[in-house]
Amino acid sequence: MTPAPTSSQTHRTTVDFLRPTYHFTPPANWMNDPNGVIQWRGLYHFFYQHNPLEAVWGNMHWGHAVSPDLIHWEHFPIALAPTPGSPDERGCFSGCAVNNGLPTFIYTGVRGEKYEIQTQCLAVSHDGLLTWEKDPRNPVLSEVPAVAGQTSDFRDPFVWREGDIWYMVLGSRIKDVGGAVFLYRSPNLVDWEYLHPLIVGEQSRNGLFWECPNFFPIGDKWVLLLSSNFGPYVQVLYIIGTYENLHFTPLAEGILDYGMIYAPLSLLDDAGRRVLFGWVRETRPDAAMREAGWSGAQSIPRILSLDAHHRLLTTPAPELLAQRGEHYHLPSAAQHGDTLLPVEGWALDIEATIQFQPDGLYTLTVGCAADGSEHTDIRYDAARRLLTVESFQKGAVISRHEAAHPLDENESLTLRILLDGSVLEVIANQRTSLTHRLYPESRESSGLRLSYERAQIHTLDIWKMASIWH
Repeated sequence: MTPAPTSSQTHRTTVDFLRPTYHFTPPANWMNDPNGVIQWRGLYHFFYQHNPLEAVWGNMHWGHAVSPDLIHWEHFPIALAPTPGSPDERGCFSGCAVNNGLPTFIYTGVRGEKYEIQTQCLAVSHDGLLTWEKDPRNPVLSEVPAVAGQTSDFRDPFVWREGDIWYMVLGSRIKDVGGAVFLYRSPNLVDWEYLHPLIVGEQSRNGLFWECPNFFPIGDKWVLLLSSNFGPYVQVLYIIGTYENLHFTPLAEGILDYGMIYAPLSLLDDAGRRVLFGWVRETRPDAAMREAGWSGAQSIPRILSLDAHHRLLTTPAPELLAQRGEHYHLPSAAQHGDTLLPVEGWALDIEATIQFQPDGLYTLTVGCAADGSEHTDIRYDAARRLLTVESFQKGAVISRHEAAHPLDENESLTLRILLDGSVLEVIANQRTSLTHRLYPESRESSGLRLSYERAQIHTLDIWKMASIWH
């Protein structure tokens, strides 16, 4: 049984209204990629990239939290820390966890002034995932495939087992070509045989290099998630295909999230669900994060599935519904309207269903100041088939994300909107995700407004959400 956390490991209380209360955040300081998520003896263990000293990137450790239900978390001591003079002396980068009789981490250790030496390492736990012993044979994989050319991008192992054989994909690149995912196999997690590139991208179309790959089956298809670096921006891609005789054949592709989610990691839980976590990045400067004392949040865990068109669907874990409290319901409304809603707050769960005429418009505004000086608009334009989220201050757009979202024939728009401090997750028809960060200046800018033209509001339900921290 996992020991209970001590009082010093509990979540830091705060009056910072920008800090989420029902999304996972670190006890303090920096967090980025989810790592090593695993369900062990009924409990979910969540590990993550963590700088325990500052609210900015660097000094990469693995933080640790435990949950019975994917929603309520308790913080535990740091799981992995860099070891001087070892393959991870400059940081314990991302990886995964597997059950090899004992819980086992496979992660990227880094060395070098510019983190240019990236090798794969193992660690095991003998006490229920509380403490970890690094394998004395580390690194267990250090040679970059010759096809890659000269690259320092060789990281983020994702491992699964088929029968008695372990398989692994690693994120990398092929020089002057584009991102690449390399496929390996091993009988024991120590001795790895390079097979071939699972897939190679086109630099101009899908990024300079790929990291944090996930590769797993859903039904009779396989899903490959890729965190792609395009240089000026990053984005998570997905590819749906078939996987036979160690070869992956793509059938369809898409974008997991059009906003701030990056470096997601999935697990198959005891209920047979493919559960996804994703790092919700910040957009504020380092000075603001240092002043706040924390940085980064995790998306609400999402359950993944596929539809008949090979589109990846994401649904917030149903365990979240237990956090719903006070409820507001708007009766059906037709054609047009513009009204300030009789509900406000910084921790809300919203569901809406809207039917549009061909040129219909719908805008739900959150984080709205009484004088309109700052607000964030969630807008759907039926004519342009475009979903947009924009934050305004003093009449100017300060941040914006958009996603093409065509509706199927006779399909209504369904929206699931999770507002939690500075985190805003918007999921349309389960298949288009747009995650946004908003940083209003005033806690009082917490109103909601609804505006629509040539649209039928079938449902609009809003719940205030309880904190997940005890």
